Amino acid sequence: MTSTDVSDPARPAPGSDFARLARLIGGAGLFDRRIGYYTARMTVNALLLAAGVVAFALLGESWWQLLVAAFLAVVFTQFAFVGHDAGHGQIFRTRRTNNVIGYLHGGITGLSFQWWVAKHNAHHAHPNHEGHDPDVDITALAFSREQSGGKQGVLRWVAKYQAFLFFPLLMAEAVMLRVAGFQAVLNREVRRPVLEAVLLTVPCLGYLAALFIVLPPGQAVLFIVVHQAVMGVYLGCSFAPNHKGMPLLSPAEQLDPLRRQVLTSRNIVGGRWVDTLFGGLNMQIEHHLFPHMPRPNLRRARPIVREFCAQHGISYSQCGIIASYAIVLRHLHDAGAPLRRPRTAA
Repeated sequence: MTSTDVSDPARPAPGSDFARLARLIGGAGLFDRRIGYYTARMTVNALLLAAGVVAFALLGESWWQLLVAAFLAVVFTQFAFVGHDAGHGQIFRTRRTNNVIGYLHGGITGLSFQWWVAKHNAHHAHPNHEGHDPDVDITALAFSREQSGGKQGVLRWVAKYQAFLFFPLLMAEAVMLRVAGFQAVLNREVRRPVLEAVLLTVPCLGYLAALFIVLPPGQAVLFIVVHQAVMGVYLGCSFAPNHKGMPLLSPAEQLDPLRRQVLTSRNIVGGRWVDTLFGGLNMQIEHHLFPHMPRPNLRRARPIVREFCAQHGISYSQCGIIASYAIVLRHLHDAGAPLRRPRTAA
């Protein structure tokens, strides 16, 4: 598996709008690596993880451990954001070094790095493109009325009320990502299955051993539930606003690379704290156009991209955090609307 190379700014068609935009971004130095930023980010994450582990050890048998579980869920998600950046080749110039960081962060968070890179490549190549984007082909949800109409049994009931069930369903997101990664490793769908198996298994066993040694069984189980549920909600709330509720492309629709990425993506506006909260994914338009661009450069790229889109009549979508979730929920509610209509007698 390789880093994401979709929409690589080095490869746009000569003379295209995308090529002109890439030259503007490159001229501003925004493809330059930011080693200092990532060193600081990884150091802070490591210190936060150490603080969580120390708090866990000092508290011992206590219900306050559930707050530690929630705290560690946030820290683990921040580790996942760095793993995401490594998968895109944002951190270092060489693929090998980025992969080392990706494997390590995958092991810490319990996610298969290579499985995720392959899945994420497919998403970046065809965002919101039915039949191509795995992120709009999710068993538990329907993103269009056509998809909801094809659901059967319990999944049909879920699609019917999915706007109300969305956040509760996200509590299982982290677990489902881990399960999918383990399955990929067991099925040898990744390039280095032995390495991935070790990275996924050893930390997991250490995690479980620490919990059941330090805590009584009931508290240990609740710690796991809180930890995984909070991480799932955090991950889902970071991913969902980026594309859900934006136009879905039919399997036959084709757009040029610039419009394919911009028209299907949404930015979340706010200060730098929003950048930290979302791991830079709040600037999804710029990220999708130039996935190799280091995270801290995305904010500087945004006004350049927005102005370019305005000059070329390309819709550039952005809104606040709360508004983005409202759009997502309305979209999901509309997708399930046909299932809520009373059936008429023949």
